[in-house]
Amino acid sequence: MHRPLAITDDQDLLDDLLRLAAAAGVELDVAHVAARARPQWRTAPLVVVGTDLAEALAATAPPPRQNVLLVTRTTEDPASWRRCVAVGAQTVIELPECERLLVAEFAEAAEPSNRSGTVICVTGGRGGAGATVLAASLALSASRSGLRTLLVDADPLGGGIDVVLGEEEASGARWPDIVGREGRVSYGALQRALPTFGELTVLSWHRGEPLRIPREAMRAVLDAARRGCDLVVVDIPRHIDDAVSEALARATATLVLVHADVRGVLSAAQTLAFLRPHTGDLKAVIRTGSLDPDVVTTSLGLAGCLVCPEQRGLTQALDRGFAPPLGNTPLGRFCATVLDHVGATHDRP
Repeated sequence: MHRPLAITDDQDLLDDLLRLAAAAGVELDVAHVAARARPQWRTAPLVVVGTDLAEALAATAPPPRQNVLLVTRTTEDPASWRRCVAVGAQTVIELPECERLLVAEFAEAAEPSNRSGTVICVTGGRGGAGATVLAASLALSASRSGLRTLLVDADPLGGGIDVVLGEEEASGARWPDIVGREGRVSYGALQRALPTFGELTVLSWHRGEPLRIPREAMRAVLDAARRGCDLVVVDIPRHIDDAVSEALARATATLVLVHADVRGVLSAAQTLAFLRPHTGDLKAVIRTGSLDPDVVTTSLGLAGCLVCPEQRGLTQALDRGFAPPLGNTPLGRFCATVLDHVGATHDRP
């Protein structure tokens, strides 16, 4: 894969460019002499030209191309725009003021937006409903079917969704390592940092003191995942903070796991009242109980539902450190049905 090209012999500027590229999870090719940039001029996904070599580059008459930026550490210099035109650049990036913009340009060059991942939020209608197990099962089922999937644990009090997968000892970053992220992030860099198992990448919590997820961090993670994944499954708590609100706003569907008994329905009705202002497509997933599923959906004001079957031996498997039993099991077949229902398919780039 071709890398972005930096054309500069200004060491201070180059240090800035390398730092910003690293923040986007990108490596750069560097030409310290304008003439040596010609072999990569056409193939690099992005060319960043320092003002120190702009005139020398213009003298080589490079062929016109898209995605050329002129970068300067001198602000409000009228000569910068003359050099911008001379090298055929689209705009001038002034550092340090426009650092975040340049990080976004590097990330886009390394990872064009050729996917648009489906985002599913999962929560319980009441505490202990089993929403975390359902979220983990959906993500695991999708990844085993070949969908590139990110499972996000948005509940700092849930004990870590990696435990449900039996992967709590897996090496990789957890939320405390990610909470400072904002702006555009490369999904490739995110995936390399997080525990990954085949097509499944997991962003879970540690077992230490819980932290607040800033809205900006959740936005950066989900935006990166939508560019790089087929499916994003977010396990959300029943309380709504800034990060949860951000996830709900991006959700294609929000699944609410409801126990089909009186207390379960009453609790779910309160949960739905909190969710409705933040998300669009709400779907009930019903665990069988004393009430008929049609009675449950009518009481909750929802059209239709998905009935989750009981999976024999599920609790025992989780307690022994195993992932939820899927494949040709009632839970596995149900997950496949849910994924089809919400439009998580293989028909993606």
